[in-house]
Amino acid sequence: MEWNVWALGGIVVLGVATCTLALWGSRTARTTSDFLVARRWVGSERNAAAISGEYLSAASFLGIAGLVLKDGVDALWYPIGFTAGYLALMLFVAAPLRRSGAYTLPDFAEARLNSSRLRRVATVLVVVLGWLYLVPQLQAAGVTLATVTGMGYSGGVVVVAVIVFLGVLGGGVRAVTLVQAFQYWVKLFAITVPAFALCVVFLGDDALYRNGLTEPAPPVFERATTVRIETAVELRVTDPVWVRVTNGADHGVLQDGAVYVRPGVYPAHAGTELRFPAGSPVPVVADAEPSNASWARPEHGGASGLLETYSLIMATFLGTMGLPHVLVRFYTNPSGYHARRTTLFVLGMLGVFYLFPTIFGMLSRLYTPRLLVTGHTDAAVLLLPGAMLHNWVGGLLGAITAAGAFAAFLSTSFGLVMSVTGVLSSDVLPGQVRDFRVTVAVASVVPTLLALVLVERDISETVGLAFAMAASTFFPLLVLGIWWRGLTAAGAVSGLLTGSALVLSTLAPGLLLGDSTSWWAVLLRQPAVVTVPVAFLVTVLVSRATRGQVPADVSRVMLRMHAPDRLGFIRDRAVERFGQTGGADRRGRHRR
Repeated sequence: MEWNVWALGGIVVLGVATCTLALWGSRTARTTSDFLVARRWVGSERNAAAISGEYLSAASFLGIAGLVLKDGVDALWYPIGFTAGYLALMLFVAAPLRRSGAYTLPDFAEARLNSSRLRRVATVLVVVLGWLYLVPQLQAAGVTLATVTGMGYSGGVVVVAVIVFLGVLGGGVRAVTLVQAFQYWVKLFAITVPAFALCVVFLGDDALYRNGLTEPAPPVFERATTVRIETAVELRVTDPVWVRVTNGADHGVLQDGAVYVRPGVYPAHAGTELRFPAGSPVPVVADAEPSNASWARPEHGGASGLLETYSLIMATFLGTMGLPHVLVRFYTNPSGYHARRTTLFVLGMLGVFYLFPTIFGMLSRLYTPRLLVTGHTDAAVLLLPGAMLHNWVGGLLGAITAAGAFAAFLSTSFGLVMSVTGVLSSDVLPGQVRDFRVTVAVASVVPTLLALVLVERDISETVGLAFAMAASTFFPLLVLGIWWRGLTAAGAVSGLLTGSALVLSTLAPGLLLGDSTSWWAVLLRQPAVVTVPVAFLVTVLVSRATRGQVPADVSRVMLRMHAPDRLGFIRDRAVERFGQTGGADRRGRHRR
């Protein structure tokens, strides 16, 4: 219980600091420009820290370590894809997008193709994508607060939703930029200091711990361990094990009493307690790697494993270019040059950060193997310090990691709610400050309700699906809209609808199939390898078929996006004046 008190203290301190910064940053927020684009004058360094702060979500802080614990080296494609996506963003999108003069993706779509129908479709997809990405952040909040404080899962979701709502409501982008930049440095500190300290402990341990990951055997419980199953799982046993079962099933293998479990896969229902003697091999959830040999070897899943890897790479690498909450940050830079410079800084910041979740995942395989039994591997970062250090130092490190996890899903939630709010307030309502404040509530409440009722998956896997959605919708629109004169509104709409329909159609079947390893089950869980090429091809083919609908002023728009900043072609949308007439006539407001 002492560790929980430490962790709760870290979360409270971070929560107070976040609210204080949000209030301080909102002092001068008065106009629509303040709330939506921070007057377009955020420096490259601060904007890079803010982008890194919102991009390093729960999937980065908690999910990657959990996947490394469970899946081994195959999970390293997540941080590689998350980071590499910014290289493509810097080369192809950042500067032209900033020079377009818009400040949301629907704005860009209309400015480029002069189509109100395309704008409406893009608006709906920004909202859907934002909510799809926000749900796992709130789920991570529930897991974190339940792990470190004993608060119920639902309570954790609601607490974070309220903090995000109040922070965005107070000052929009001006306040959120300051908060997210601060939270990046909090997360970096919270992951690096414990990682270095725990590595020192690991190197000082005996050879049994240091050599454990090199042996072709399952992980073992070094001490007698009692594990409580919170949600029903299927356990895979590779080596026979004695276990004492409490509250087990009335039938089957895992009945109450001392049980000798032979190799196989066995269901364990919620509430079951399993007590393993010291030295017992660890049963793992069915989709985890059962032995250290397979855990340390890449691509052992055959053709389906290779297909999943390429699909994941495509989703994370290309999806970064289509994330609305990331792209909106570039509209706060004063120029295209500063937008590209910001992206370069982000690459460095992310590259440094992603070194450390891997360390947590590897150490967790040795010190917290019980998470492989419960399936709650996302809690590895939170529990590892206490498992390695049974004193006040472990408590202090646990408080630091808990604060970092809280900052992770808090900063990303800020960005996502801000992105959805900006689109709803300017495309659904007239776009005045009071409209912004109304839509903050809508943007916060809907994903909160979804997080409370939806079945929880691994955080990184859920986020990976959101990246697949972004890659299948806004990636073709942006790349073709910036670099191809032949894009038409009909082609863009067809691509957006095709990509979104294909990805959304995999949600329910992917949940029902669970841990199946067949190639079609893999595609349903991570469909980007199919949905991205199909959406791209549909966009091109329909544009070719409707080439007569290419906007007449395409040359002027392309010149604005690609001309050097010093030539002065950039014309930002005057958001301060927008909405004063009620937004009755929006057509052509980009044509100047």
